[in-house]
Amino acid sequence: MSLESVRAFFASHAPDIAVLVSERSSATVALAAEAFGVEPARIAKTLSLRVGDRVVLVVTKGTARLDNKKARAALGAKPRMLEADEVVALTGHPVGGVCPFGLATPLPVYCDVSLKAFDEVLPAAGSANSAVRIPPSRMAELVGAAWVDVCQDPVTRNDDLPAAP
Repeated sequence: MSLESVRAFFASHAPDIAVLVSERSSATVALAAEAFGVEPARIAKTLSLRVGDRVVLVVTKGTARLDNKKARAALGAKPRMLEADEVVALTGHPVGGVCPFGLATPLPVYCDVSLKAFDEVLPAAGSANSAVRIPPSRMAELVGAAWVDVCQDPVTRNDDLPAAP
């Protein structure tokens, strides 16, 4: 019923936003990008993390990777991914459908600044084949998220550099 809790959230807080359901799985960033016809970076993935004795959600662009040093500084302790059963118990959403909307348990939500590169992102919507199209600023506002910088900076690989003269 996770998809239904997300639909109820939007019906109550943002009735102008439609929940999109695909016939195809959107359980991973790559699958979601393919199912909804966007670049992978535009998928807003939600990470379920234990930080010390609390659980938080961090939403990042789809291609971003968490930077442990930045996350520790911003969140106050080293983050650890939750086990799948903990994710379902605390969020009410299955892995592959986790999002900051319609949560079973109120949790602090953080949005990584990597999302600000886009006018619209697609977070999951409570199931492994659903999403919503939403501006990152509106998503953060709707869920009371704080903005943080917890992802790795893009790295230029040495083999991408021109050869020295």
